[in-house]
Amino acid sequence: MDLIERNKELMKKFETMINNADEKLAEELVDSNAPFYTPASPEPLYGGKGYLSVVHWMRKGFSDVQWHITDIVADNDKVAVKWNLSGTHDGEFMGIKPTNKKISVCVMNFYYFNEEGKVANDIAAEGMIGILRGIGEI
Repeated sequence: MDLIERNKELMKKFETMINNADEKLAEELVDSNAPFYTPASPEPLYGGKGYLSVVHWMRKGFSDVQWHITDIVADNDKVAVKWNLSGTHDGEFMGIKPTNKKISVCVMNFYYFNEEGKVANDIAAEGMIGILRGIGEI
């Protein structure tokens, strides 16, 4: 299997990891030194546990949140993923009380792999505007 196909397969496992908050998969797929920047924390979060803390943060506001890959483009050391993020705003999110509105938002991320084939960096396009629009805040 070439690197491009390997990276696509890794992202399918990554999708399973985030939707199930699977710590074992997170450890397998994410470099422990990989920094992640998010509105959930003023400081970067690191490694698989750091990445999953973002998932848990989202679940506080959207208990049924799910991410599904709708498109993927891979290169030797990076992958671009178009995600469909969906869920129901049934908990407080960023200080906003639950609206019980269902959202479906397009989110884009670029993932960079290290030599071991683990995610070493994740750069996200700003999806927060879509989430806030989905729950009627803007």
